[in-house]
Amino acid sequence: MSDKKIRCAIYTRKSTEEGLEQEFNSLQAQREACEAYIKSQKHEHWQLLSAEYDDGGYSGGNMERPALKKLLLDVQNRLVDIIVVYKIDRLTRSLMDFSKIVEILDKHNASFVSITQHFNTTTSMGRLTLNMLLSFAQFEREVTGERIRDKISASKKKGMWMGGKPPLGYYRKDKKIYPDEEKTELVNNIFKKYVEFKSTTLLKDWLNKQGHNISVGNLNCILRNKAYIGLVGHKGTWYPGEHQGIIDKSLFEQVQMVMADNRINRQHYNPSKSLLAGKLYDDKDNAMSPSWSTGCSGKIYRYYVSQAIIRKEPSKLGKIGKVSLPQLENFIDSWFEQFLREKPKIHPYIQHFEVSKQKKLLKLLFSYAITRDIEKALIKHIKLRPNEVEITLHTEQVVELFNSIYENRKMRPLKPEELKQESTYTEPYHIGTIANGEKIIVGQFVEPKKRPNSELIKILNQAYTWHQDVISGASTQDIAKRDKVCVQYVRRILNLSFLSPKIVRAILNGTQPADCTLKKLLSIKSSNWQEQQNNISL
Repeated sequence: MSDKKIRCAIYTRKSTEEGLEQEFNSLQAQREACEAYIKSQKHEHWQLLSAEYDDGGYSGGNMERPALKKLLLDVQNRLVDIIVVYKIDRLTRSLMDFSKIVEILDKHNASFVSITQHFNTTTSMGRLTLNMLLSFAQFEREVTGERIRDKISASKKKGMWMGGKPPLGYYRKDKKIYPDEEKTELVNNIFKKYVEFKSTTLLKDWLNKQGHNISVGNLNCILRNKAYIGLVGHKGTWYPGEHQGIIDKSLFEQVQMVMADNRINRQHYNPSKSLLAGKLYDDKDNAMSPSWSTGCSGKIYRYYVSQAIIRKEPSKLGKIGKVSLPQLENFIDSWFEQFLREKPKIHPYIQHFEVSKQKKLLKLLFSYAITRDIEKALIKHIKLRPNEVEITLHTEQVVELFNSIYENRKMRPLKPEELKQESTYTEPYHIGTIANGEKIIVGQFVEPKKRPNSELIKILNQAYTWHQDVISGASTQDIAKRDKVCVQYVRRILNLSFLSPKIVRAILNGTQPADCTLKKLLSIKSSNWQEQQNNISL
């Protein structure tokens, strides 16, 4: 056995002060009984501490007792190993408080003993009993929590404000909230200006100029908060509140419609799919990231914006801050179209090919339609300068493209370690300015060449023919049997008869985007024409 001394502290408590002045009172009786028990445990190396922890005239219903606080502090300072009490109720009468005390004891490797109830947490039976008591304490806590939650739910259903920080435009008094006349005008302006700007970013900028610093996140919370129309929310359900609304209901609903439209627009615009994402730089080598905004009509305007603007570092900003994304990407598309048909530019990549292979490849390139995915793989980076654009390609990837075209197979994307050389081309560009002084590309764009896709045109013709058959009374099974195709194929192609007229017109004219493939068209699930057009960047 270990000879380590086990330090024992006796805790006594008496609820009333009556009799405390007597020479032998209840506290002394408790102490003597505990001292005798500690002496009986001498063989276990128990040792009584000289410090006394006596709470005379304190209730056991709470932990607001000076001696108990001092005792627990000594336990936390590891000055006490065992607390000895006459009965458990001397320590506490509350299961909740009991569990808190036990947590402190467990955390600091201490225990306690009740000498008259044979309750000793240093033994296995004592720990079993302790776990049972703690289970009841946990049950009591959960029942209390349920009662509190039920009370909050019932109160909110009655429209009562159940605490917390009042929304902007309200103040709290006597457990209720009331309109703050000094701030109601600000809240109304926030809602009205959002309908005008249709953007929380623009709204934030406007508020900053008015001297109000409110983050975009907080603005979103304000604009969605139904408390402003006199409602109280609980778990997603809203009830008529006792407080007065400060926003007209029609204005609030108008704001929600704008926010819903913006959410739909975000879902259909993924910046990571932009052609030059991660590859475009300004004249000071700042990366230019895809961004977008919505105009008053709800139209999406897409840009590449310098990181110097995004990070608000004007000292690092070059001469070009923002460029139109569609215009720049169209220019790059056109450049590649011309690049693949210019022998002087192609020759360095194919000069080691056999002559017969070169001739055949040049013929194939004349009718080859390059896609955005291939363009992305070929581009290493692009730099914009005030009067020119510098396009740098991966040399090995261009050679791989030419080989794949000649062999009539898909191009293999090369690994980074395979890309060792680069080819750079500089093209003239005219840069203009927009109203706020930021630079934006305005000219020197080459119109994209028409690239009619005979396969798409044929499929569209098939879709409209089958559509007329259905109108005339034929079923998809009849069509499939007649044309010797599967029913599922008929149904998929029939969906193309509901495409946006703008998409159909672009395909027939040969001006469809490079990523407008049959697979992409068949993947469109929406019947909304605007959503269809957004899906293929038209």
